[in-house]
Amino acid sequence: MAASHDLAGGAQAPLPLRELLVELNDIKRVRSAGRDGSIAERLFLQAWAALTGGADPAALALDITAKALAASRLGDLDAAFLAVAGLSPGQASDVLVRGFDEVAGPLDPVLAERLRACLSAPRDWTPGPLPQFALLQADQPRAGVTCPGKPRILLEPPENHAEHCLVVAVYGVALSPFYGADPTTVFVAALAHHLHNALMPDAGFTGEILLGDHLDAVIATLSERALSELDAPLRGVVASSRKILADDRTAEGRAFHAADVVDRVLQIAQHLRAASLTMDTVLGEMALVHDGPVKGFHDRVLADMRLP
Repeated sequence: MAASHDLAGGAQAPLPLRELLVELNDIKRVRSAGRDGSIAERLFLQAWAALTGGADPAALALDITAKALAASRLGDLDAAFLAVAGLSPGQASDVLVRGFDEVAGPLDPVLAERLRACLSAPRDWTPGPLPQFALLQADQPRAGVTCPGKPRILLEPPENHAEHCLVVAVYGVALSPFYGADPTTVFVAALAHHLHNALMPDAGFTGEILLGDHLDAVIATLSERALSELDAPLRGVVASSRKILADDRTAEGRAFHAADVVDRVLQIAQHLRAASLTMDTVLGEMALVHDGPVKGFHDRVLADMRLP
């Protein structure tokens, strides 16, 4: 996938990644018994715990991204589950790599190999203390659709800020080769781009406009309060990475802002996609009544009951 540095002309985003990003977005909505929160929320908290535990941000960015990509197809059939189910570490890695390979085709080949290696030879991170801001972000709902001067459009259930930040971080890594960006900087910046919303309820663009001249000071104050929970040198790494958030003048800024806008739009698109779903798609394309020893009986039952 060729990098695009000239924003005056040519492609400004990699269309081949579209379907992957759409599918990956659903890790914000996959949950399992006995596990708190969605896959995305848990990966967000895992990432922050690993960072406070001393994890190398570059290695962690690839590891979390690889896990997210495998989960986009496998859901919660992750390494922890596969171990409980009796698979050896090698067998579990093979399953995770197969899941990854099913979706990884559009990725930059060099990046794909580095991500695949994370699943082939997984590493354990020593968790440090979870920052309070990370836990609060997992409990802080996103605003929905807001526009100054108009009522808010609420779409239930809302995502939370942990889910949004995690998916933007993973998108950012996937998009980084296209923009020629450093994936580590993009990943850390994305994880930390809503620090203020740990304490600040999300009123969306409308709330930002109504705060007026107070907005920048409020965001700066609350962001610094969150950053103060981190010890050096991690605090400096996070603060430095966040410098790309201001604009799209750097490759890292472009990769981040592309990831952010794609996630914001896809979050709403999935509500619309669900609302427009048809039984033709469910029964035909998705084979809800799938092949098996009782399919003929199932078909007759549905015909006799005139379903759907």
